[in-house]
Amino acid sequence: MEQEFQGSPGTQTIDRAAQLLTLVLEAERPRALTELADDAALPKSTASRLLGALERQGLVQQRGRRGGFEPGPVLLRFAHRGQLVELAQPYLERLSAATGETINLAMPGPLGVEHLSQVESHHFLGTGQWVGRRVPYHCTAVGKVLIAFGGAEPGPLEPLTPATIVDPDQLQTEIARVRRDGCAVAIDELEVGLASLAAPVADGIAALSISGPTLRLDARRVADLCPTLITEAQALGHDMGVHAA
Repeated sequence: MEQEFQGSPGTQTIDRAAQLLTLVLEAERPRALTELADDAALPKSTASRLLGALERQGLVQQRGRRGGFEPGPVLLRFAHRGQLVELAQPYLERLSAATGETINLAMPGPLGVEHLSQVESHHFLGTGQWVGRRVPYHCTAVGKVLIAFGGAEPGPLEPLTPATIVDPDQLQTEIARVRRDGCAVAIDELEVGLASLAAPVADGIAALSISGPTLRLDARRVADLCPTLITEAQALGHDMGVHAA
């Protein structure tokens, strides 16, 4: 009875998917589909189907349409969460002292950006508590960073405010700009009156952000703060053992 169960098609599928996941996790670099299929002794079509299922669950992720596969946001979130929150605290506090605004640490999640840690604004008028909240990718600075550098998918492009980016071509142009500048900006996109800027941590594993009312974080001040934010985010990545290219 036990042997019959172990040899069932459903169990074989699980075993093959687990084998592919193990190959991805043990690799030191993103693995191509052909490589994974060969190592698992699977037809390329079967490996593609199983990797697609793993990707939908956030267990692996592919860098671009034809890129290699690497650990997905679900695994990265749990692997780095505790270490990252502890390491990031001095950086959050330093940014808070330098800007007086709300500082956040965020990571990608399957249903949106997830905020892990926050230092409150020094002002009476701040941005509220973000820890434990999810926000969309396409209309937030942290989300744009995680799309640009971490390979996160933007999801449905819903129009939350008149300034929200809902055109795919416009979003791709914005993401290209984020990759070029190393910093993302969202002004009045998630909510009217809310502005934020974000920079990638450790090649897009996470993002550091500064947020506040648009009346304080206007375009000029955002431009002034971007270099400081990028420097702190890169330093945090360095502490995690990920060196900027």
